[in-house]
Amino acid sequence: MFRVLAFISLLSLVICSDVLDLSGPDFDQRVAEHDTVLVEFFAPWCGHCKRLAPKYEEAATILKKNDPSVPLAKVDCTSDAGKESCSKYGVSGYPTLKIFRNGEFSSEYNGGRETDAIVKYMKSQVGPSSVEIKTLSDAKKLLSRIEVVIIGFFKNEKSQLKEEFLKVADKLRETTSFGHSSNQEVLDSYGYKDQIVLFRPQHLQSKFEEKELKYEGGADKSKIEDFIRDNFHGLVGHRTNDNFQDFKNPLIVAYYDVDYVKNTKGTNYWRNRIMKVAQNYKDKLNFAISNVNQFSAEVEEFGLSVKGDKPVIAARSEKQQKFRMTDEFSMDTFEKFLKDFLDGKLEAHIKSEPVPENNDGPVKVAVASNFDSLVMDNDKDILLEFYAPWCGHCKKLAPTYEELGTEMKDEEVDIIKMDATANDVPPPYEVHGFPTLYWVPKNGKNSPKKYDGGRELDDFIKYVSKHATNELKGWDRKGTKKSGKTEL
Repeated sequence: MFRVLAFISLLSLVICSDVLDLSGPDFDQRVAEHDTVLVEFFAPWCGHCKRLAPKYEEAATILKKNDPSVPLAKVDCTSDAGKESCSKYGVSGYPTLKIFRNGEFSSEYNGGRETDAIVKYMKSQVGPSSVEIKTLSDAKKLLSRIEVVIIGFFKNEKSQLKEEFLKVADKLRETTSFGHSSNQEVLDSYGYKDQIVLFRPQHLQSKFEEKELKYEGGADKSKIEDFIRDNFHGLVGHRTNDNFQDFKNPLIVAYYDVDYVKNTKGTNYWRNRIMKVAQNYKDKLNFAISNVNQFSAEVEEFGLSVKGDKPVIAARSEKQQKFRMTDEFSMDTFEKFLKDFLDGKLEAHIKSEPVPENNDGPVKVAVASNFDSLVMDNDKDILLEFYAPWCGHCKKLAPTYEELGTEMKDEEVDIIKMDATANDVPPPYEVHGFPTLYWVPKNGKNSPKKYDGGRELDDFIKYVSKHATNELKGWDRKGTKKSGKTEL
């Protein structure tokens, strides 16, 4: 009996799904039934698709109740009919999400993959960029959202301020919720006339900052936009995987069990303590809270670990240097950390392997701790490789790179490598894939150039011969080996 009930329960979940299945041969006809629809092209075996599934389902349920509703759909690219649809729309990886309007492909989905991010992004794709508030009930409904809302109150419906406000709404509609009203009852109730106001959601309201913030800059599109960006996250913003790029350095982040769905009270218990201290430093520093599990890799990067429910604190300077608070969190230790950070009394945290005891091989090994001495203070030209131990391309390159090091042993050129997974990569170097190679001229250590040549020994030698500050002893500028004889 238990198995039967469990099967019926599982079957009901499948039947009651709010995600439309468009895997059949009638994809074009069915997708055309909707003004705007988000379609996920997936494969059942895909791990990323499995992780997205519950969030996508939850978003579909929320968006089904939206006004206007926004359907979410899916196509199984491994099914016979699904293969045709996926091929037609150029799907080459899973999951791929695309937005369709009136049956035609409109654009790629560029939002986040969390429930809230999907909902917010797709809400922005339908209806006007700013909702017209005609009644007090409309205003209360808009302000009941769990997000920042920007409302323009306009006594003069044809004002320049309103025109500029709507332009900003059009530009920021994918990330911000807007509303506007000229209804006299609404204007009287809220006490605003010809003003733009930022409203903080209930769960982020605090005695340490205003819950309503008025714009005072006049009818200027750029100034309105700056006002929203500068104040959107408030004194201590909720930093997530979908908005972390909004937070600028110097940035102080408190990592703990941030959860505004299941534990708003507990989340704000620590946030309020952080805010009480942060309010004294808001003109010099930016602040945020982040969920320790969502940012576990980042926490580990700072060499931190959470024990118990207290936050751990990390900071990143404008120069991308990392600092961490080693004392247990309290408002006193937090304030001391901020003062020391601003006074330059803290030692930057560097993720580094130990400095090699013997570094006399044909390819020298750089780690974060010896990077300055081996690279920045080196009076030779350098070819520098950032690699990952598990990278197949790096392993294939290794013997060639060693051979190049041997060939260059008597030249004013050092061949160096660094494990970018075990060491911090200093700016201005950027590593987005492996291997990544840079040419670092001896007189231009702060302006390295990405190596874009071939990966064979001859390719490297020709490149080094051409770009070396001084002509090599063993090769001319074209990379042709010299005979070694002196002509009379």
